Amino acid sequence: MKFYLLFASCSGLFSVILGAFGAHALKERFTAAQLVSWETGVRYQMFHALAILLLVLLADRGLQLKPSLVAFCVGTILFSGSIYLLCLQVGPKALWGPITPLGGLALIVGWGWLLVEVIRS
Repeated sequence: MKFYLLFASCSGLFSVILGAFGAHALKERFTAAQLVSWETGVRYQMFHALAILLLVLLADRGLQLKPSLVAFCVGTILFSGSIYLLCLQVGPKALWGPITPLGGLALIVGWGWLLVEVIRS
């Protein structure tokens, strides 16, 4: 569980840093649409950092939470990471564009698994 706690801590830290970076340093360089996308990436990253933290704290409750934790970590990296790269125009858009929905799907799977585990218990 230490890995997930470290991931949640780093993810929360970087979501605050990237949020501030977007609000200040990128404000003049991004279009309004890019800023909205950037903020979406930051918001989802923070939500899932907190979700991972809560699942780590619930780990001793007898629920099988590791699949949700893995899905949240992978989903955060793919979803938010691809949004950041798209906004910064790093690499080909054709590469990062399809990755964003895959990250979203991983996040959905993580929440779905958690729902099934709660119902099962």
